[in-house]
Amino acid sequence: MRLKDKVAFISGSARGMGAVEARLFAEEGAAVMVSDVNVESGKRVAAEIAKAGGKADFVELDVTNEGEWKAAIGETERRFGRVDILVNNAGIFVATVIEKTPEEEWDRLMDINGKGVFLGTKHAIPAMRRAGGGAIVNISSGAGIVGNKMEGAYTATKGAVRLFTKSAALQGAKDGIRVNSVHPGTIDTEMVASLLADKEYHRWVKTMIPLGRVGKAEEVAKLVLFLASDDASYTTGAEFVIDGGYTAG
Repeated sequence: MRLKDKVAFISGSARGMGAVEARLFAEEGAAVMVSDVNVESGKRVAAEIAKAGGKADFVELDVTNEGEWKAAIGETERRFGRVDILVNNAGIFVATVIEKTPEEEWDRLMDINGKGVFLGTKHAIPAMRRAGGGAIVNISSGAGIVGNKMEGAYTATKGAVRLFTKSAALQGAKDGIRVNSVHPGTIDTEMVASLLADKEYHRWVKTMIPLGRVGKAEEVAKLVLFLASDDASYTTGAEFVIDGGYTAG
């Protein structure tokens, strides 16, 4: 098992890609701390993992709240003894043109998508030092690589995650802490379910993707697993695009 005896903390893991990552990590031997603002769904994911024979617990977490981050990482160490892996998965998606984006919406996107990654990394680093090293995987987006005329604010947050990842990698290297970013394209999850439910939009999206389909959460989770595992022991400060070829053009 690729994560045997590792302890992983995954934000935003009550549903979507985060929940898939949590289940896969547990299958690969990790003890997983599921975290989310959605308490009911988060507890359900942790219970499902335990029922399947894995190790998991749940902690409520608003990623924009530093006090909650500190408490959540501390609880993970108390429950499982250490923190080896952090997946900064929590995020939201909003698509609006710049001139129609309310200031409050910009702030909310920045808080969850940007500040949340900063706070998670800030409080995971000391725990990983105590554990003798670790791996942080930040979920950015293809929108952190290229611009989109309908996603000005969202793109700004994901671009911030991309470059923050590189800075964190440079800092963490001396402590054996690897930091990488993952940049999914359109992935079939709850976050974009309403958009993909529009058959015309779904057809249009597929024409923009060289592989001709949207991605699956399981495909992203496998990439995150690789970066969290010792298979990626010489990989840090890098960005991994998983978008069916969309950003290649």
